[in-house]
Amino acid sequence: MRIVLDRPRCEGHGLCEEAAPRLMHLDDEGVLVLDREEVGEADAATADAAVRVCPVAALRLV
Repeated sequence: MRIVLDRPRCEGHGLCEEAAPRLMHLDDEGVLVLDREEVGEADAATADAAVRVCPVAALRLV
């Protein structure tokens, strides 16, 4: 499974970072950085939570 970020859509709310801090973070300018795009079974639920919490649907799992 892989996390896909639609960067132009991302507004830097940071809710995804709160849901999945091991997978992503906001940099000093408030830009989302994916620390890991590939997600294993151990992090699947966390990645799904990050996708669901994004208010602008900038993340998806494929």
